[in-house]
Amino acid sequence: MIEASWNTTAPRQTADSIMLRLDRPKQRKGKLARMPLQLPAGSRFARGKGGEPLPPAAVSEFLDLIGKIAAQGERRTLLEHFKGYFCGAVGAAHYWSSDEGWAHTDLMRYMDQAATTPALFLEAFYGACEALRDTKEYEVPDMAMVNEICRDHGIPFEIRPPKLIRLTEPAARVAKPEPPSSLAEGASAIVRESMRRAEDLLAQGRPREAVQEMLWMLESIATTFRGATLPTGAVQGRYFNEIAKELRSGARGTTLDRVIDWCGQLHGYLSSPTGGGVRHGLDLNSGTPVSPEEGRLFCNLILSYVTYLMAEHARLS
Repeated sequence: MIEASWNTTAPRQTADSIMLRLDRPKQRKGKLARMPLQLPAGSRFARGKGGEPLPPAAVSEFLDLIGKIAAQGERRTLLEHFKGYFCGAVGAAHYWSSDEGWAHTDLMRYMDQAATTPALFLEAFYGACEALRDTKEYEVPDMAMVNEICRDHGIPFEIRPPKLIRLTEPAARVAKPEPPSSLAEGASAIVRESMRRAEDLLAQGRPREAVQEMLWMLESIATTFRGATLPTGAVQGRYFNEIAKELRSGARGTTLDRVIDWCGQLHGYLSSPTGGGVRHGLDLNSGTPVSPEEGRLFCNLILSYVTYLMAEHARLS
């Protein structure tokens, strides 16, 4: 990152000392400096996604986050703090703006310029946030929130400290289909929270735990069919395998039959220590941990089954 320069003609303020402390975190007595974000090869000079900059809506969301951070302290100082990092991203010298309003305007200008190179934009935002986090005086967004913004706007990067990861395909996310009205209010809240947690775990680079959460949700959704009336009678099983067997028996030759079969196969694979190794532990001698790509695949597969089963639950109810 290019070292910011300072305008010695600007009026000196008590905030100057804070800026020096925030923007000079590299030399700390008795501690190693925080390492900068490691960028994928070639991304430092790549302009945008397909030649386009970051979407203006994404830049606006990051600016809103900066505004919320700046509200925790001396606003002008914190705006200048972020401006210094974005100046570095575009190779510009950092000079203090004449007042708070211009600091905000100038920050927006440098963010727009940095947006033409997404990796440098994210590096600047990350670096500014982490410098503030190190002071332990400000609350700043975690990387799950930053990655969520990237996913929302199709930005093909994910921050997994200490690295910025270039995604080979759009970042999968666990969508949030609305639980049907046939589920009780408490059950619907549990489903929503589980989906949110799985999405956060994926964003944090914890695919095994994300798949565990989704598998738990699949098993939980299956229990809502207990008591449902089928041509073969009411469902009475208590556990996933029992309920799945009864559902298949009462829905032979239907889509529900096929979906339950697929769910069972995936459930069995993920439960096996030599398969997914998610439910009953991983065979440490011959098992293979779930990779991020596999985690996204399994989460999306389970999500599609859960979405269908919730619709079937509403129909049967």
